[in-house]
Amino acid sequence: MRKIEHLGIAVKNIETSNELFEKLLGDGPYKEEIVESEQVKTSFFRVGNNKIELVQSIEQDGVITKFIDKRGEGVHHIAFDVPDIRAEMKRLSEAGFKLLSEEPKIGADNKLVCFVHPKTAGGVLVELVQNID
Repeated sequence: MRKIEHLGIAVKNIETSNELFEKLLGDGPYKEEIVESEQVKTSFFRVGNNKIELVQSIEQDGVITKFIDKRGEGVHHIAFDVPDIRAEMKRLSEAGFKLLSEEPKIGADNKLVCFVHPKTAGGVLVELVQNID
């Protein structure tokens, strides 16, 4: 893993949260998109060399809705940039981590993504991300 790629924050309403984070950070999101594979709408903010991703479910029974119902809005995941997502998935699987998918999916911000189950990562939902060339 090369660096923290972004922090994901679960939100109920992305427009309201965009306004809040724009006031907080002094600049608006640089990108918004819908990620069909995860059934979410995302919004990305830059903070220096770091990024924050706001994530809203587009389904009433989506994983983000369930997360918010259980824990409330807030930090949802931490994403790590990896050079070879399949190799990293193999390494983590062999080390005893449970992956939430057997193959990477196309995620937000032109990335391949895979999540590591929080029960095997100290209660933290970890996302692996690799740039799509």
